[in-house]
Amino acid sequence: MPTSRRAFLGASAALLAAGCSGTRDVLGLRRSVRIAVSWSSQELRAFNSVLDGLGELDYPVEVVPLGDDISTAFGPRSAHRPDLVMLPQPGLVPQHKKDLESMPDDLAARGRARLWDELLVIDGTTYGLPFKTAHKSAVWYRPSVLEKAGLRPPTQWSEWLEVNRTLSLAGVRPLALAAGDGWVLTDFLENVLLGSSPSAYQALASAARPRPSELPQFSAALRLLGTMWSTPGALAGGVERSLVQQFPDAIVEVFGHRRAAMVLASDFAEPVVRSFAADPADIGMFTFPPISPGATAPVVVGGDVMVLPKPASDDARDLVRRLAAPAAVDPWIAAGGFLADGRTTGYSPELTRLARQLIAPGNSLQFDLSDRLGPLGAMNGLWHVLTDFLVRIGNRGNDVVPEAVDVALAELKKVES
Repeated sequence: MPTSRRAFLGASAALLAAGCSGTRDVLGLRRSVRIAVSWSSQELRAFNSVLDGLGELDYPVEVVPLGDDISTAFGPRSAHRPDLVMLPQPGLVPQHKKDLESMPDDLAARGRARLWDELLVIDGTTYGLPFKTAHKSAVWYRPSVLEKAGLRPPTQWSEWLEVNRTLSLAGVRPLALAAGDGWVLTDFLENVLLGSSPSAYQALASAARPRPSELPQFSAALRLLGTMWSTPGALAGGVERSLVQQFPDAIVEVFGHRRAAMVLASDFAEPVVRSFAADPADIGMFTFPPISPGATAPVVVGGDVMVLPKPASDDARDLVRRLAAPAAVDPWIAAGGFLADGRTTGYSPELTRLARQLIAPGNSLQFDLSDRLGPLGAMNGLWHVLTDFLVRIGNRGNDVVPEAVDVALAELKKVES
């Protein structure tokens, strides 16, 4: 998953990490096991609580918060290169196979779990283990707003559009959109594409061809998305605010400032939702609805995986084993905003629903497409195309959508080539 969502609330990450383990590194006689992470603020504090829960180790541990620069963990070997990487873009694992050690044999089966095996297992060898799973089809909302308008959470895409129109007519902005984080825009599109054409989604995810601009189902998904984003009054603050609004800001827009009714936000939004909710009882969640009657609701999955850059030390392997233990993540689960792969207990009611959906059978459970597309799905690719698309259609009505789709596909072709 793209990493810009990690800049949650500030630049205090380095101080937090140093406070967690830097002193042990100085006083200990053995070399530190350096863990590179992209987390900051609340997520980083929660991970530190996981490390603290491991008890006394025979080696010092140092957390290195790299934020958006997490890919530099695979740079030239040096004394400062990390020994363990919590990689938020599992799609990078096949690209960096030559830089990675295989996982210990006793843990290899964990990387062969559903969905993960497509990214973490190469030629029968496991190069990564799931640590944190992300459900990217959750919509958090304030129930009081819908109830006041006589509405219920939508169970179909068409109902969602109608809910948005009704709220807009009542003077309520339906959506807070964190367009300042491009991965939020790709998450929206991925859900629409997966819900409208699972086969097209899978085709794009699993092969170099076809490319997105070549599939009519992709352009159809863009048109569907355009009907929501183009509705006058749909976006809190309009396009202008949306473009500079990052992920946590959009959550605060709904639950803190209460200037919008809902926000598409993954399970890891939970601590921010609860921290800023003006009324703790006024928190609701629904998942992305089916696009058409009889269709399956889409579930887009992301997450963070543990990988070992070469050469891996015995201490690094030992730490992987400890972090892979089912109970190791209990402190983070207790803090909220964490889903463990395959686990359905110990969460809040909202996250329990999401966890159960992640193990349900069905073809409409797929891994994050923008991650699978590599550079095409990242900042200079699909992120940029969708940002321009939003600028062209936002608040302008459905009539502008067809032309905007054509322009977006033309832009995408340039990136693809």
